[in-house]
Formats: sequence, C-alpha cells, structure tokens
Amino acid sequence: MSRYRALYDRNGLLAEFENDVCVWMRPDAAGAETVAGPQVIRDLEPYRSMIDGSIITGRKQHRDHLRAHNCIEVGNDTSHMKPRKPVPLPNRKELLHRLCADLSDRDMQRLVHREIEKHKR
Repeated sequence: MSRYRALYDRNGLLAEFENDVCVWMRPDAAGAETVAGPQVIRDLEPYRSMIDGSIITGRKQHRDHLRAHNCIEVGNDTSHMKPRKPVPLPNRKELLHRLCADLSDRDMQRLVHREIEKHKR
C-alpha cells in the first residue's frame, strides 16, 4: 500500500507525492519551497506505552494517557535538570535582628528570663 500526500498552496494543488517521491508538480511551481502556507502535522504512529504496555494510536489518546498516569512529556529539554542556586541564608546577626524586631518588649523580657533560668540549672 503506497502512501499518498498532496501539497497545496493558495492557488490549489501544488504537487503530489507517493511514498515521498514527487509524481506530479504544477508547471508554475518553480520556487515552491519558499511558498509559505499552512503546515499539517500528521498523527502519531501507534506505539506501545512504556507506562502500562497499552497501545496508543493518536495524539489525543497520548495526551489523555499521560494525564491519567500523572506523567509529563519532557523531550530533549534539559532545563528542568539544571541545579538551582540555593537561596542564601541570612547570617546570625540579621536573623536575630529579624526575630527580635517582631517581639514586643515584654515578650523579649520573658524570653531572656526563660533562657537565664535554663542555664542556671
């Protein structure tokens, strides 16, 4: 069984292909490679899922299958694998200033007395 493909532009049928071999081209199609027009992406070839072994026959089924198994399609993009820079932690002095600034004077007094009592024992 041969595979047939037709290429169209604004003026109609531009060329016909069988098994990726051009069998007919319109006479005024010189420079047809530069003609801009809609591009069509064919459907996926059937494949066996690596998740559960079922046969996936189309793009919609592929998307639904990934969604059902909580998976994502990564491809060759490795940006998700790059280590992130750690968030710099404030030094002790800054951290204590932030903590103490949130306390009232009375709470600070209690905290100091509690710590003094701990160290007496």
